Amino acid sequence: MTPSSRRAVGPLLAVIAVGLLALNLRPGATSVGPLMSEIVADYGQGAVASGLLTALPCLTFGIVGTLAVPIARVLGLTGSVLASFVLVALGLLLRPTVDGFGLFVLLSVVALLGPALGNVLLPAWIKQHGGTRVVGLMTLYSVVLASGATAAAMLAVPLAGGEADGWRHSLPLWGLIGVAPVLVWAVVLTRTGHDFPPPPPEGQVKGRILSSPRAIALTVMFGMQSLNAYCQFGLLPQILTSEGTSPATAGVVVGVLSAFGIVGGLIVPTLVSRSRRLPWICAGYGVLTAAGYGGLMLFPQVSPFVWATVLGIAGLAFPTAIALIPARTRAVAVTARLSGIAQPLGYVLAAVGPLVAGGLLDATGSIPAVLSFLALTGVVLGVAGFVAARPGTVDDDLALRATPADGA
Repeated sequence: MTPSSRRAVGPLLAVIAVGLLALNLRPGATSVGPLMSEIVADYGQGAVASGLLTALPCLTFGIVGTLAVPIARVLGLTGSVLASFVLVALGLLLRPTVDGFGLFVLLSVVALLGPALGNVLLPAWIKQHGGTRVVGLMTLYSVVLASGATAAAMLAVPLAGGEADGWRHSLPLWGLIGVAPVLVWAVVLTRTGHDFPPPPPEGQVKGRILSSPRAIALTVMFGMQSLNAYCQFGLLPQILTSEGTSPATAGVVVGVLSAFGIVGGLIVPTLVSRSRRLPWICAGYGVLTAAGYGGLMLFPQVSPFVWATVLGIAGLAFPTAIALIPARTRAVAVTARLSGIAQPLGYVLAAVGPLVAGGLLDATGSIPAVLSFLALTGVVLGVAGFVAARPGTVDDDLALRATPADGA
């Protein structure tokens, strides 16, 4: 399809496309955590396997995410999303049927390919096709993404039905739901064609994205937030059940954590676009993260829902980091490049967390050691968030660093 023959993506189609994609970006990951003990036991594995499954979304998002921009240059933004979600539906439907743990892990990777590309490409797609609706579509994206994550975590145990192999009946549901974005994005592709954005005019925004301190800080912020999110999805249910909480209640606690993302998704994009105190708000996410884990460690007698509330508010760092990607860039190509660096590298950084936490738990059996490690990551989150949220754009940083060389 030539540029002149493309049709605009209308408001209704854009809302449906973004909403369905966002809904399917997290269930493949968050539906596993509440069922982790049953899955690992069924395959005869231990805590290291739990750490691997917890880290797997971050590893896949990181490694595959680095390929998102090159793939999109070939297939376009829309084409890349469509192709990857065909694999998502197949992976989610097939992985509960296999008997070997290695094959379960492999199919989990296949199921995470679509989210890995969607994470990176959807902010750029919204910047490209959203027009005056960018803030609204980013709000929709954040809200529905959190809703999908919440629903998958809260429904995982009830859908399993209490049977030993009930997880094999619970997980395939998300594969059936994953067919919907394939159908809708096929329609979108007929309108957009190959829609990777052209490069900026010669002389603008030269240089590596990571030469921008703002981009580095956003990458670290994204990594620390994701590290905590996936430790909460995968390991927090085990921590809570080891302290006497029922598996169903532990799943609800994780669902409460995710539910704060729904509220955050409604308010954060507007907050990012308007607030003058955003750096301090981002620093506050780090303080609340450390406080939530400290509370679980020092005051275990207090209801876990109290600390889930503290950690849930801290989790607003995720929609903030997502909203900062288009908010701290101007050119669509820079948005795509920033998203293609900050999210994949952030997820690779995040993958270290579940592996370290799982290793600590396996080696020491000490829950306080795990919680202390996670509290320290909150400090890093707060510092990085403060720097990433400062006024200005990555485009400005790159132009500033290019000026001396151009003058020479």
